[in-house]
Parts: sequence; structure tokens; C-alpha cells
Amino acid sequence: MVQELTAMEIANASLLDEGTAIAEAITMAFQSQRQKANKVYVLEPIFPQSLAVVQTRCSAMGIDLEKGTSLPANLDDYCAVVVQYPNGVGAIDQAEVALQTLADSKALSIVCADLLSLAILKPPGEMGADIVVGSSQRFGVPMGFGGPHAAYLATKDSLKRLIPGRIVGVSKDSKGKVAYRLALQTREQHIRREKATSNICTSQVLLAIMASMYAVYHGPKGLRRIASHVRSLTEQFAAALTKSGFSLKNSTFFDTVTVMLESAQRDEILARAKSAQVNLRVTEDESLSVSFDESCDSSDLLRLFEIFTGEKTFLAQSDIPQENHQMDRGDEILTADAFNRYHSETEFLRYIKRLESRDLSLAQAMIPLGSCTMKLNATAEMIPVSFEGFAGLHPFVPLEQAKGYEQLCKELERALAEITGFDAVSLQPNAGSQGEYAGLLAIKRYHESRGDGARNICLIPKSAHGTNPASAVMAGMKVVVVGCDDSGNIDVEDLQAKANQHKESLSALMVTYPSTHGVFEERICEICEIVHGCGGQVYLDGANLNALVGLARPGEFGADVCHMNLHKTFCIPHGGGGPGVGPIGVREHLEPFLPGHSLVPISESHGGEGAVSSAPWGSASILPISWAYIALMGAGGLKRATEVAILNANYIAKRLEGHFPILYRGENGFVAHECIVDFREFKKTAGIEVVDIAKRLIDYGFHSPTMSWPVIGTLMIEPTESESKEELDRFCDAM
Repeated sequence: MVQELTAMEIANASLLDEGTAIAEAITMAFQSQRQKANKVYVLEPIFPQSLAVVQTRCSAMGIDLEKGTSLPANLDDYCAVVVQYPNGVGAIDQAEVALQTLADSKALSIVCADLLSLAILKPPGEMGADIVVGSSQRFGVPMGFGGPHAAYLATKDSLKRLIPGRIVGVSKDSKGKVAYRLALQTREQHIRREKATSNICTSQVLLAIMASMYAVYHGPKGLRRIASHVRSLTEQFAAALTKSGFSLKNSTFFDTVTVMLESAQRDEILARAKSAQVNLRVTEDESLSVSFDESCDSSDLLRLFEIFTGEKTFLAQSDIPQENHQMDRGDEILTADAFNRYHSETEFLRYIKRLESRDLSLAQAMIPLGSCTMKLNATAEMIPVSFEGFAGLHPFVPLEQAKGYEQLCKELERALAEITGFDAVSLQPNAGSQGEYAGLLAIKRYHESRGDGARNICLIPKSAHGTNPASAVMAGMKVVVVGCDDSGNIDVEDLQAKANQHKESLSALMVTYPSTHGVFEERICEICEIVHGCGGQVYLDGANLNALVGLARPGEFGADVCHMNLHKTFCIPHGGGGPGVGPIGVREHLEPFLPGHSLVPISESHGGEGAVSSAPWGSASILPISWAYIALMGAGGLKRATEVAILNANYIAKRLEGHFPILYRGENGFVAHECIVDFREFKKTAGIEVVDIAKRLIDYGFHSPTMSWPVIGTLMIEPTESESKEELDRFCDAM
């Protein structure tokens, strides 16, 4: 879908949102030129929320960001130029002119394109774009107060080894049938670690499926019809305003009209809009901007015209000039069979059900993936996601129109702060990887505020999740690896030596607790004290928080910042790889450095800097799931869940220990909430590898545990508290 609409050669399987997609594309461009050209030019006008996310990324990585309304004469020092299509005021002619200028430049062209517009407008690939990014929210996904929505990234084949995120490739199975699998994984953080282009792990897979199914149902004709309807409304409104004497900022249109006004006239229009319960966008230069979608009709045109003019009559159809659509595309779109078959609801429903039946979900069996916490997503928690009040709200409405969300977010922040022992929480990061990035940025900005900007060393254990070193590099830090002992614990002596060695430049330690080996490290408090003693801060990776809730609080045993995976510990579904939410908790001294937002005042304690998501509260529409989980469980229930999760993991370890080696245990002989089973001897004695065992488990109806991580040739098993003893026994019997 994305490849054909953008006319590019390859696309990934989603990114987190539009702002981060632009930032990822800039990182691609920076890496493609081997970090020699360290300038980026943003051609204005561009959406301010996207610009803010890009500014955060560029600042952290030492990339100089410049912006303006015309391109520099000399682009030799620039790795990329970003242009929006249609642009921030709605014009569609700026991008092609810019791309023609860039044709002979070494700087890569990054086009942020409205996916729906590409159903009828000339695609960026045809204009010579190197990378195309954007959001697929318009393809049937609710606004949801800002998310989650699947961003997309498409590019040329020559850049494929720099693409962030998952790529699905076509392969063959053992019988020669066509099969799909994740491809080019050597690009990704779990393999390349600090050398990866991106830290992304969780993306927005569920939302990408929704968007692609929207295209399947409507097909090429339906999408063209929807896009043409949107453009027709826009052109009618522009013509009516022009005839009434208004001056427009754009003379070409897809879905947006931006009107230049004197302040008194603007205030009068805004007063009428407020009275009519209509929100209008006020741009940075105080113009008014109106955008249309397929839900709008002629009655909306009449209503808006009355707001702008005070008149109740609209132009007759004969008075509306016929636009010259020179920017229209001339090729066919969505030619694949899937986009041209399922246009009745019956056929469409059967197609979706057929695809769904090929997946194994928690509805069929336990999914014991270690470090993933695949627990129950209760129906009662899921229902509110579809409430209109949560699903239908624009992320930039005046806050007095979002009182329910405001209360929910504050209560969730308060609950998460109490659970983790921190003083403040930000809900903005829309994945665990983004939580890591935001937390490290908070540490970086804290050091800078104290005149310690030279502190740039991040100590990371050898056993850490791959996102840790990738996030540290994204935050502008240098990674120094700390060793682990034979029991999987941090080598405290090595940590002490390296902390002392880098005492003047130590920024942070990233530590996972319980460890990635599924063990409660006895010396965690000592580890934190060592880092603090050398002037550093402690970042605790909350991937394994399901072993702590109600029993221990990271903020009390030494951590300064910690991210929480709401899609693990707090019951948001994984969606096959997203959506996720990765809020961060911080101690009081880091609170001023939490992510802000350029358009919406999130908190009095911190300003508008440091945005890591396009939306102020990230993937807000799935926050009700975690709010409901915490409210339904209560303090006692949350503690009980943690105890049962640990009990279940130890039960499996006990049942399997007579058959397979359990690789790591704590000092008292127990594991935390997951255990690692070692199969390396089987390769020597029987020629059987861990992948053979993983495949054989499928025959027994089980998804394989996490394979060959954190140790090659092992399975890491995490049963969670949701599974009954009967299901655990069934799994152990299968093993």
C-alpha cells in the first residue's frame, strides 16, 4: 500500500508517529553520508509538532537544524532536506519545485506526505524523493487524542540497510511454498546495538493492519473517490472565501485552506467559531487554517462560511471555478489482487478472519515469550478504547474540552508514580524505546543545566536489551560496556573500575532489574551508589517491572529514572508489535527535564522543549486500558499478580530442572518472573538446535519462548500471572 501510493521501492512495517518518522529519516540520511554532513534543512511551512520532535533528535545527535521558506544556495554541508507535501498551510506545489532543485544535490530529500492525498496527487517517488514518511491515521484510525497511529517510511532500495524498524520479506518454507518472514534483521538494534540506525523495537503493527485493511476495503476507486471528495470541499471553500474578499496563503489545495487576517477580524471569526462549537487552527503567524476530511459535507461548508463571513448563503456551484489539477498522478494505484476483491462487507470480514486464523494469540494458548510479559488483556479494560469521547478527540483541542482525558492522565501518572516510587511521570513516550530515549535526554539536559555538559559516557551491561545502547547513541552519549559474571549479574568490580575511569564524564548507567537473565541482582543498591558516587545518574530499564509491582519500588533503591512498558506490565495488548506506551518516572531533580510539547502545555513544571512524540500525551487513546487495569486490581491485586508471576516462573523452572539445565538463579536458588533453559548441549550430543525445539513446541500448540536471547542456544520463558497451573503443566509436559 505504502510503496504504491508513494511510488517508492521499499517500505517498512510502520513507525511510531509522523514526527518520529521524520526524525528517523534524518538519522538515515546522516548515517548514509557516514556522519560527515551534519546539517539538516527544514523547508517551511511544516507542522510545528513534527518540527519539535525533529529538533529534539537533531539537538541530541549533534546535527545542526536550519529552517526557512526557501532552500539555501549551497547544500554541500547538508545531509537532508525535509519538505512537507501538502505543506503546513495546505499548498501542494512547493514540494515538486524543491525536489527539482535537490535533484543534483548530495543531500537526501525527505518528503513528509499525506497518504490520502497520494490517491490523486503526483507521488513523491515520481518527483525524485529519496525518503517518504508520514502517518496513516487518515486510513480509518481514530484521532484518539493523538494516537496510536501507524507512521510509514518508504525509500529507495539502495537505502534499505539503513531503514529503521521491521521489514517483512518473501521467502519459502520447507515445502517450497511462499512464506513471509522478518527480513534484514541485521540492521536492527537487537543485533547492531549502538551501531543501529534506530532504537525502535515496538512499532504500530496493529494500527498498520487497520490502515491497510481500510485500503483493502475501499480499493483504488474508493480511495480516489474519498480523496476527490476532500479536495472538492476544500476548493469550494477556498473559492467562496476568495470571492468574499479574503486573502489565502495557499493557491493550490488538497484538504487545507489557510486564511491571512488582521487581528481584529481574526478575533471576531474565532469568537463566532467558539459560539458555533468549532475549533479552528491558529498558525504560528496568526493566520487561520481549516482542514477537511471525508466526514465533511456541504452543511459543514455552509457552517464554516457563516463563521468566516457572518453570511448564511454559499456560492452556487456554477460560481465555483474549475481548478487545473496539474499535480494529479496519472498512474494506477493499489493494483494487487487484495485491494481489488474484498469490497462487500461479507467478503471483507471473511478475508480478515482468514488472516486472523493464521495467528496464534492469547485466545488460543499461552505465549511464554521471555521479556515480553504476554498477560491477559481483559475485555473490561479494552472496551473504553472505542468510546467516542476517547477515540474522537483531536490532540490539540483546548484543554477545557479534554477534561476527562486530563483527569485520566493525571490519575494514571499519580498511580504509576506511587507504584514505582518516583516523584513525576511523563506519559508522552509511545514505546519502551522512546521511554529510554526520553529518560536519557532528561539526564543529559539535567547535566547540562548544572554546567556538566561534558558528561556523555553511558555505562551499559553486556547483557542489556539492544534498545539500551541504541537509545544512548540517539541521546548523544557514548557507550561503554560493563561485563557480567558467570551468574548473569553485573560485574560490580568492572562497573566500579569503569565508573572511576570515566568519573569526570560519566552521565548514566542503564541497568535492567530484575536483570535480563531473569534474576534479582542482590547488589542493585550498591550498583546505584557506585554510579551516584561518580556523578552519574541511574536509568532503570523497566522491561521486567512485572516482577516488582507491589513488592519493590525502583525510585527507592537508587534509580533516578525508569520507563514502564504499559503494553507489558499494565495490560495494553502487544498488537503483534505495537501499539505500546513507555512512560517514564523520574525523581524530583529530573522533573523539569521531562518531555514537553510545543502546542499544548503539559505541565507547569516543564516547558515545551524535549518532545519525543508528535502528540502531547503520546498514544493517549490506549491509556484507559492501563487506568482500568490499575483501578480494577487495586494495590492488593497488583501485588498478588506480581507474586503469582514469580511463582509461575519458579514452578516452571522446578518442573523442568530435572530435564534441562536452568541457566541462571539468584543466591537463594530462585528465578524472578522468567527463567532461561539451556539447550546448548543438545547440539553437541544429538545435533538438535534450539530452533528445532521452538518449532516442535508449535506442534503442541504453543508459541515458542524467546529464542537465543540473552544467551545463544537458550529459551527464555515468562509465563506471567495470567496462566493457570493447568496451562503451565500442559506447557511443561510439552517440553
